[in-house]
Amino acid sequence: MAENARKEIEKLRSELNRHDRLYYAENKPEITDRDYDKLLKRLQELEAANPELISPDSPTQRVSEKPLAGFVHVTHAVPMLSIDNTYNEEELRAFDERVRKGLGDEKYEYIVDPKIDGVSCTLRYQSGRLVQAATRGDGRTGDDITANVRTIRGVPLILHGKGWPAVLEVRGEVYWPRADFDRFNAEREERGEETFANPRNATSGTLKLLDSRIVAGRKLGFCAHGHGEIEPMKFERASKLFDAVSEWGVPASPHRKLLKTIDEVLAFVEAWRDRRRKLPYETDGLVIKIDRLEQRDKLGTTSRFPRWCVAFKYEPEQAESVIEKVDFQVGKLGTITPRAVMRPVQVSGTTVRHASLHNFDQVERLDVRIGDTVVIEKAGEIIPQVVRVVKEKRPRNAEEIKPPKKCPVCKGEVERDEGGVYLRCVNPECGAQLRERLKYFCGRDQMDIEGAGEVFVDQVVDAGLVRRFADLYGLKAKRDKLLEIERMGEKSVDNLLAAIEASKAQPLGRVLAALNVRHIGRATAELLADHFGEMGKIAAASLEELQHVDGIGPETASSLHGFFNSEAGRHTWEALADAGVNMRQPQRKKSSNQPLAGKTLVVTGTLERFKRNEIEELIREMGGTSAGSVSKKTDYLVAGEEAGSKLAKAKSLGVKVLDEAAFLKLIGRS
Repeated sequence: MAENARKEIEKLRSELNRHDRLYYAENKPEITDRDYDKLLKRLQELEAANPELISPDSPTQRVSEKPLAGFVHVTHAVPMLSIDNTYNEEELRAFDERVRKGLGDEKYEYIVDPKIDGVSCTLRYQSGRLVQAATRGDGRTGDDITANVRTIRGVPLILHGKGWPAVLEVRGEVYWPRADFDRFNAEREERGEETFANPRNATSGTLKLLDSRIVAGRKLGFCAHGHGEIEPMKFERASKLFDAVSEWGVPASPHRKLLKTIDEVLAFVEAWRDRRRKLPYETDGLVIKIDRLEQRDKLGTTSRFPRWCVAFKYEPEQAESVIEKVDFQVGKLGTITPRAVMRPVQVSGTTVRHASLHNFDQVERLDVRIGDTVVIEKAGEIIPQVVRVVKEKRPRNAEEIKPPKKCPVCKGEVERDEGGVYLRCVNPECGAQLRERLKYFCGRDQMDIEGAGEVFVDQVVDAGLVRRFADLYGLKAKRDKLLEIERMGEKSVDNLLAAIEASKAQPLGRVLAALNVRHIGRATAELLADHFGEMGKIAAASLEELQHVDGIGPETASSLHGFFNSEAGRHTWEALADAGVNMRQPQRKKSSNQPLAGKTLVVTGTLERFKRNEIEELIREMGGTSAGSVSKKTDYLVAGEEAGSKLAKAKSLGVKVLDEAAFLKLIGRS
């Protein structure tokens, strides 16, 4: 009997994998979704009856039953670089001229693909099995999202056929198909829930979820367009490589085209101007790459972009409509954004009724009013925005758009940024900001509450159990309510409550950073905590006293002083103190023998060996002070790649600049 079950299980797995390949990689489905589900259900029944025959590569094992505690960082074997953009024929011909000069007399061909507006991801196969999936991140390190990518049915867990290399890294885009995204948004709207703004941002947020069961329900897709490490490399051309990748079952674009000249590329660009709107995913252009891999190596890369490829971006489509009213949206950090509500109009193949006005300076600059006829376009083919008012069509009764005097959500105080560009709600416990602020509060570099990720925060807020930071520390008394929440078992609830209780002991620097006051990051919070020692002393400090702290400038001091002198800010930190959260900073043991004793350092740019919080903590361990901004009191600037204004300021002030190697040598770790 067991042998019969084993044979049927193997047959079902093979059949399901074949249908996945036909549907996602070859676009040639042979059975309906209903028939597929019947096969999958039969396999689940057989595996449940024979658990010893369950394999991690089985189609039934795509979705993990346990949420992750967090994401692990992955270092890419080959960096994932960005692609430079072009916007017209002249720029595309200039790119071709650079390629021609770089390759001399060699003949070359281009492979051209639609540019999918998704989230970059790399899949690593070893001996034909998917072992890791990771986001692009900063290009050198990303997040391990293997559990979430395994839920994408188009991604094979085992490569099909034969001839694949021992190590194969396939790179591409994870996307949310338009039809599935629209259906998902319609269901949310029906339930009275906030809809997602666009497929790309929604995909990015989905891949950050810790519970792969939720990810599986969103039916994401994947399309390969590049590669990382391949060992051994047996291909000379990218076109041949991706023919093979498709045969191995990984979805790759069926629209890729091999072209011999830049004139053929330009003709393809024109042919795809309207055709791209019929694709099942969002796209804003085409990617043009050299086909021969050895020629790619010869052309090389800059610090940011490969010299052997470029993206062509289509100009956004414009349309006219009439503004009927303006509403005000409150963002996750309190920014109040005016949004135009208009007569429905077709733009880039979709019906648009809302368009961003960005901020109140933009409203004034455009002189836009309710009743105006306006020109709108989609920024990056995604977010509709007002770009111009058709003044000659303005009606006599056009109404000026005035900024709100209170937060439209919580009715709390609002204030303008210095310079007057943005209007913000300053209540840290405003309902519109609560979810994002709670996620940040619980994060690894703040209160470090393990298990309190995005799903947990959404669940406790939806259940009405948490309406402010301090409510987290009252959840112990509501354990029964937590157990009523879907997918919250006794063990996970008890682990969460233990992690929340343990977070009460976090030092003041982390608590202050967790409050997410504007301009107060982890490094600045540590400076303030080390200087004052107690939250009460920071709250009572004057503007002048705050600016006496090394690295604290007028803007940072003003933001912090405003927070602690507002009713909402005072209520927030005092409620945390009443809940038993530590409000003191332990005194660091400092010795004049430490390598960085008495030195102030600022870190900028992208580093190879450290994340920002790691090097800042190391600076403090070595007796130094890690500041957030460069001043005359700065002793060293540690500069990684793509260092910007801080590097320029350090040079102008004569501050010594260290690269990563020089920093390690300074502290004796070279």
